[in-house]
Amino acid sequence: MRTFRAVFGETPHRYLQRRRVERSMFLLRETDRSVTDICFDVGFSSRGTFSRTFREIVGEAPSDYRVGHEPMVAPNCFQLWAMRPVVAAGVARRSSSFGDAAAATAS
Repeated sequence: MRTFRAVFGETPHRYLQRRRVERSMFLLRETDRSVTDICFDVGFSSRGTFSRTFREIVGEAPSDYRVGHEPMVAPNCFQLWAMRPVVAAGVARRSSSFGDAAAATAS
Protein backbone atom coordinates (compact mmCIF):
# COMPACT_ATOMS: atom_id res chain seq x y z
CA MET A 1 0.00 0.00 0.00
CA ARG A 2 2.90 2.38 0.68
CA THR A 3 4.25 1.83 -2.82
CA PHE A 4 0.82 2.42 -4.33
CA ARG A 5 0.43 5.64 -2.37
CA ALA A 6 3.93 6.78 -3.32
CA VAL A 7 3.22 6.20 -7.02
CA PHE A 8 -0.39 7.41 -7.23
CA GLY A 9 -0.48 9.90 -4.36
CA GLU A 10 -3.50 8.29 -2.70
CA THR A 11 -4.60 5.03 -1.11
CA PRO A 12 -5.91 2.20 -3.31
CA HIS A 13 -9.42 2.71 -1.89
CA ARG A 14 -9.42 6.44 -2.63
CA TYR A 15 -8.00 5.82 -6.11
CA LEU A 16 -10.85 3.39 -6.84
CA GLN A 17 -13.41 5.87 -5.52
CA ARG A 18 -11.98 8.65 -7.67
CA ARG A 19 -12.00 6.46 -10.79
CA ARG A 20 -15.62 5.52 -10.13
CA VAL A 21 -16.55 9.17 -9.71
CA GLU A 22 -14.70 10.07 -12.93
CA ARG A 23 -16.72 7.45 -14.79
CA SER A 24 -19.95 8.67 -13.22
CA MET A 25 -19.11 12.25 -14.28
CA PHE A 26 -18.92 11.06 -17.88
CA LEU A 27 -22.21 9.15 -17.61
CA LEU A 28 -23.96 12.11 -15.98
CA ARG A 29 -22.84 14.41 -18.81
CA GLU A 30 -23.33 12.09 -21.74
CA THR A 31 -26.42 10.02 -20.88
CA ASP A 32 -29.90 10.59 -19.53
CA ARG A 33 -29.74 7.60 -17.17
CA SER A 34 -30.85 8.14 -13.59
CA VAL A 35 -28.33 9.03 -10.91
CA THR A 36 -29.28 5.84 -9.06
CA ASP A 37 -28.58 3.67 -12.12
CA ILE A 38 -25.23 5.38 -12.63
CA CYS A 39 -24.40 4.96 -8.94
CA PHE A 40 -24.79 1.18 -9.13
CA ASP A 41 -23.24 0.88 -12.59
CA VAL A 42 -19.95 2.45 -11.49
CA GLY A 43 -19.68 0.19 -8.45
CA PHE A 44 -21.16 1.98 -5.44
CA SER A 45 -23.47 -0.08 -3.24
CA SER A 46 -25.66 2.79 -2.01
CA ARG A 47 -26.89 6.10 -3.39
CA GLY A 48 -25.94 7.89 -0.16
CA THR A 49 -22.32 6.76 -0.29
CA PHE A 50 -22.14 7.65 -3.97
CA SER A 51 -23.55 11.15 -3.41
CA ARG A 52 -21.28 11.83 -0.43
CA THR A 53 -18.16 10.61 -2.25
CA PHE A 54 -19.09 12.49 -5.43
CA ARG A 55 -19.56 15.72 -3.45
CA GLU A 56 -16.21 15.25 -1.63
CA ILE A 57 -14.32 14.77 -4.89
CA VAL A 58 -16.18 17.05 -7.31
CA GLY A 59 -17.55 19.67 -4.92
CA GLU A 60 -21.22 19.38 -5.87
CA ALA A 61 -24.01 16.82 -5.82
CA PRO A 62 -24.36 14.47 -8.82
CA SER A 63 -27.71 15.95 -9.85
CA ASP A 64 -26.31 19.51 -9.66
CA TYR A 65 -23.29 18.42 -11.69
CA ARG A 66 -25.55 17.06 -14.43
CA VAL A 67 -27.50 20.32 -14.68
CA GLY A 68 -24.35 22.44 -14.96
CA HIS A 69 -22.34 20.27 -17.36
CA GLU A 70 -23.62 19.56 -20.83
CA PRO A 71 -21.83 17.15 -23.17
CA MET A 72 -18.51 18.54 -24.39
CA VAL A 73 -17.76 18.93 -28.08
CA ALA A 74 -14.03 18.17 -28.09
CA PRO A 75 -11.74 15.19 -28.63
CA ASN A 76 -12.11 12.62 -25.86
CA CYS A 77 -8.54 13.06 -24.61
CA PHE A 78 -9.22 16.76 -23.95
CA GLN A 79 -12.53 15.95 -22.29
CA LEU A 80 -10.88 13.49 -19.92
CA TRP A 81 -8.15 15.97 -19.03
CA ALA A 82 -10.54 18.90 -18.54
CA MET A 83 -13.11 17.03 -16.47
CA ARG A 84 -10.75 15.13 -14.17
CA PRO A 85 -11.26 16.19 -10.54
CA VAL A 86 -8.34 17.84 -8.77
CA VAL A 87 -6.77 15.44 -6.26
CA ALA A 88 -5.35 18.06 -3.89
CA ALA A 89 -5.26 21.80 -4.33
CA GLY A 90 -1.79 23.29 -4.41
CA VAL A 91 0.00 19.96 -4.78
CA ALA A 92 2.05 19.60 -7.94
CA ARG A 93 1.56 16.32 -9.79
CA ARG A 94 3.99 14.65 -12.13
CA SER A 95 2.68 14.45 -15.66
CA SER A 96 3.34 10.72 -15.77
CA SER A 97 3.75 8.00 -13.19
CA PHE A 98 5.44 5.66 -15.66
CA GLY A 99 9.17 5.21 -15.18
CA ASP A 100 10.07 5.49 -18.89
CA ALA A 101 8.18 8.75 -19.34
CA ALA A 102 9.62 10.25 -16.17
CA ALA A 103 13.16 9.24 -17.20
CA ALA A 104 12.68 10.67 -20.71
CA THR A 105 11.56 14.05 -19.36
CA ALA A 106 14.49 14.17 -16.92
CA SER A 107 17.08 13.73 -19.74
